[in-house]
Amino acid sequence: MSHLNDLIRQLATKDAALARDIEKEVKALADRRAFGLNFERHTPEAVDLPGRRPVKGSKVRVLPPRGEMPKNENDRLWEVEAIDRETDPLVAALNALDGSGDINRASVEDLVVVAEFNDPIYPGLVSTGKVERGGDKPYHSVINAENYHALQALLFTHRGKVDCIYIDPPYNTGAKDWKYNNDYVESDDLYRHSKWLAFMERRLLLAKELLNPDNSVLIVTIDEKEYLRLGLLLEQVFPDAVQQMVTIVMSSFGSPRAQALDRVDEYAFFLYFGEASPSRVFDDLLGAVREERVEPVRWESLLRSGSGFRRADRPNLFYPVYINTATGAFVGFGESKPLSAPRNAWTIPEGCGAFWPTRKDGSDGRWQVGQETMSTLFEQGFAKVGGVDLANGRGSVYYLTKAQREATRTGDIAILGRDEHGVLVVEHTGAKRTTAKSVWNRPAHAANLHGTSMVKSLLGGRAFPYPKSLYATEDAVRLATLHNTNATVVDFFSGSGTTAHAVMRLNKQDGGKRRSISVTNNEVSAEEQKVLWQDRLRPGDSEWEKHGICDYITKPRIAAAITGKTPDGEPIKGDYKFTDEFPMADGFEENVEFFTLTYESPLRVEANYAFGRIAPLLWLRAGSQGRRIDDLSRGWDVAETYGVISDLDHSEEFAQAIAAAPAASVAFVITDEDRLFEALVRELPEHVEPVRLYEAYLRTFEIEARRAAER
Repeated sequence: MSHLNDLIRQLATKDAALARDIEKEVKALADRRAFGLNFERHTPEAVDLPGRRPVKGSKVRVLPPRGEMPKNENDRLWEVEAIDRETDPLVAALNALDGSGDINRASVEDLVVVAEFNDPIYPGLVSTGKVERGGDKPYHSVINAENYHALQALLFTHRGKVDCIYIDPPYNTGAKDWKYNNDYVESDDLYRHSKWLAFMERRLLLAKELLNPDNSVLIVTIDEKEYLRLGLLLEQVFPDAVQQMVTIVMSSFGSPRAQALDRVDEYAFFLYFGEASPSRVFDDLLGAVREERVEPVRWESLLRSGSGFRRADRPNLFYPVYINTATGAFVGFGESKPLSAPRNAWTIPEGCGAFWPTRKDGSDGRWQVGQETMSTLFEQGFAKVGGVDLANGRGSVYYLTKAQREATRTGDIAILGRDEHGVLVVEHTGAKRTTAKSVWNRPAHAANLHGTSMVKSLLGGRAFPYPKSLYATEDAVRLATLHNTNATVVDFFSGSGTTAHAVMRLNKQDGGKRRSISVTNNEVSAEEQKVLWQDRLRPGDSEWEKHGICDYITKPRIAAAITGKTPDGEPIKGDYKFTDEFPMADGFEENVEFFTLTYESPLRVEANYAFGRIAPLLWLRAGSQGRRIDDLSRGWDVAETYGVISDLDHSEEFAQAIAAAPAASVAFVITDEDRLFEALVRELPEHVEPVRLYEAYLRTFEIEARRAAER
């Protein structure tokens, strides 16, 4: 080894760059494990950024002329040396990045900017829409992005804070199911397995930093083509985790395999970190479903339905319910007023919000009980506030019926405790909880019926290849988050959005406020790409992008699940089955916002010119709940869960405002002055975390870029 180092030093006197490259490769070989999983760490992946304007120094590909299919030469990477701004259209001078010394000229319109995965990126987010039916509940997030870059963005917002990651990565079938460096990996590629392992390792290393080391779960599904390699890779990336592989029967009919038995199953690796362990459940997922199995206790709505549901039918049962705007806790209610009284006739207590018994069509309804009964229900823990929309005076109150309350006295319903608002935590006692088995065999997990067919129902006939059964994903995430109803669940291979859908199902079953973060790109299928290229379209064109996974499948599927309507506005046909049965057209009381990842200039970020793009990241870091601060025109602002200040002349006002917001946990301070930052930190409440911008933001991504280059 010493002789090899001497030779490298001699080479450095003649070609320093080549010597450094050889030294790096030698180090990689020396670091290889004598035992375990060895594979090539291939040239860092690159991702196209259509729509980003090329500038001097940009890495780019040259697209083929419109109407032509891409060829091998279109995969070459070039650096923009200069842009001739005297021409129309603009023309760029290019230098090849493969060391060949080739130069080129191309129209700027024919260039697509490329980011390699060892390049520093400075991400932002742009909102592309939202669905709001959950009142003050946290928002689910859907991010259209290359997932490696999205994971880097989440290092700034969620490092060490994620409770569960569930992913269904590409299975590496060789059937154009994933790309590496802009090319589909074919089944005859000699490096197919090592490319897949390098692809997965880069993302798992970032996922490792997102997971809560003290209590979290990672779930990775796979089939027989890569399960052996995946198991070894997981052991090497997560040596301290408790790892187990589960077999899931997903089709009793079987899927034919050449020269092999028909496949009826796939696999899921469960990794437990810190104190995490599988939650005990009613169904072990293998043996016969026990007759004594019971469903979760169902809380009923106090909003009157059926006959006599209008305010005019019982005016004395129309009154406001008051909640603490910071905590969401029940505070009290207003008195009854005559039928003619408008809502502004009530005086709302300071620090509170109000909602009335409003029906889905916006008309005035009525509660089922009067103030005295409602007060008793809340005092005893038999009532709780559901989704609330204070801006429109809408909200829900749920309660345990008289029969259910009697069941708590007889012991048929067990009282396990109370939540932070004093609401009883209850479950039926007709069945004992058990530990799920390592083989799952349930009709609910059939991928064709409860994956493919369900997506078609939600999207009015749109198809998506091989979606997971909603109920299989639900069962997996339940094992990880059953007793953590405020869990953050991340899926960075979200595909059609099954994980987010499953999280919403779980929230409905136990009144939870879990939030999901789903990441998917807007890749267009291989067959559709051929047609689009021939139609003179390119990535980045609106007619191209509307066919992508995120825009065509993921976003409309999650929106449909919440609203109960297909993208065409028709009520979804069919019912949810198994644990919680109800019409799919009912939807969910949940909120979701859709984003697209952007790539910002660090100079514009540092100069505070990109705040609109950074603002969603600050909101995500603060919990994605409540109002988002998108405008700092007055120099500072405080929302329900966080505050941001850029004009430190208002430090005193800012500190007072954030102290008066009980749910605020983060203060983002935009300054490059050490003294001013430290002075403001001393004025903040102890429970508020100070984050200095844009130092913390820039440092996160610069450090990650250096680490990526070393891998």
